[in-house]
Amino acid sequence: MCTDMESVSLQGPAWKWQVLSLFLLCGWGWVSGQIHYSVVEESELGTVVGNVARDLGLKVEELPGRRLRLGSEESLRYFAVRLDSGTLVVSQRLDRERLCGAAASCVLSVQVVTENPLQLFRLEVEILDLNDNSPSFPTARRTLRIAESATVAARFPLESAQDPDVGTNAVSSYRLSPNSHFSLDVKQQPDGKLFPELVLERALDREEQPEVQLVLTAVDGGSPARSGTAQITVQVLDVNDNAPTFDHTTYKVKVPENTPVGAVLLRVNASDPDEGPNGETQYSFGVHTSDSVRRLFALDPRSGEVRVSGALDFEESRFYEIYVRAHDGGVPELEGNCVLQVQVEDANDNPPEVLLTSLLNPVPEDTPPETVVGLFNVRDRDSGANGAVSLEISPDVPFAIRSLQNHFSLVTQKRLDRESTSQYAVELIAQDGGSPALTTTLTLLLNISDVNDNPPTLLAALLRCLSPGEQPAWLPAVHRLCLRS
Repeated sequence: MCTDMESVSLQGPAWKWQVLSLFLLCGWGWVSGQIHYSVVEESELGTVVGNVARDLGLKVEELPGRRLRLGSEESLRYFAVRLDSGTLVVSQRLDRERLCGAAASCVLSVQVVTENPLQLFRLEVEILDLNDNSPSFPTARRTLRIAESATVAARFPLESAQDPDVGTNAVSSYRLSPNSHFSLDVKQQPDGKLFPELVLERALDREEQPEVQLVLTAVDGGSPARSGTAQITVQVLDVNDNAPTFDHTTYKVKVPENTPVGAVLLRVNASDPDEGPNGETQYSFGVHTSDSVRRLFALDPRSGEVRVSGALDFEESRFYEIYVRAHDGGVPELEGNCVLQVQVEDANDNPPEVLLTSLLNPVPEDTPPETVVGLFNVRDRDSGANGAVSLEISPDVPFAIRSLQNHFSLVTQKRLDRESTSQYAVELIAQDGGSPALTTTLTLLLNISDVNDNPPTLLAALLRCLSPGEQPAWLPAVHRLCLRS
């Protein structure tokens, strides 16, 4: 059983410090539970996130001796620990939109390590959103061409406003300037996104009013609220009276993430009963199609074929909605709309990673079995079986791996002997559960440090006791022979 030891200055012999480190490692362990902090984005540098020492049950005066520190590069990038108070503080500007994009929750994982004894604590810091962005429209001025023969209650999709903020700070409502022809209807999707649409309330007459000016305003839910506007010009035209109609209002397709660029997903089709140019249909992306979709997919304007034009990544996005617009060649131009839903399926395309948290090197040769000498964790960006990682150690080394979820410790497995082997090449092999499986190997060179564990021989003691004049001539030669054997 390990016992507490007083701290020892590093000025003494190296082996004393190594032996001390050995006993301190015996106190290593994982902390149960999870400490959760929160901090608002854009907080000033030095802002206190939480009192780590207090919440971990550590005394402030013990922190320098316990060598409290943050345990990973990601933790050190945005936070720091003050040893004089035991508080976790902000050390880098936190921009929630840059860190987490449009994700509903933005949580950073922070590792805290004490080295005396060696312990690892896991914290979570949630970055809270600040209403620091106003809604904006992709197109500040847009022209809609609507036939005077359009029926009352006809709907015309409008561009949605974009707001990098999330939650209540995101776009929460739209309003339309007063007018005599249109009302505004806002549809809410299952993911919470709002899609505004113009609804024709009174029939248009080009001869009476050839143009209608509208202002669309998007408002977020922050306090105080922020807003953005778009100018919409409705040009009233006549003639063509049949809009293209798609075979389906919604198309669905599944595609592996390793689908090659140029592969055809499917072909959408819209028909128009009009003749000549009024019935000639061309396809294009709808106004709600995101920039990421336009980078990853291509739409043939003539055939309606949708192809993969960029590298798909399941880990980046598992689902895309492609809004397709079909318009004819009539005057005025009429259009129909459909949605193509693309579900990306995972492929085992990310090898596992082995991350070294802490390592004791060299290891004293009198280290007892089951002593922790290294801490690791593994990760794999794939999901499901493709992201399930196992960690094995190379055979014929006196070390073993102990696991706790995706965290592992390297322990001694049997007694070490520096005089027999002074260095070990330890290979850690991480393998995921994909088919075929991907493997990553990390090689550690562990040195074994010497301790005074070999008593002098009788001949050596006799040589020290006798002066050179008193030693028989054959005694040194016999001693050297014994040493070689």
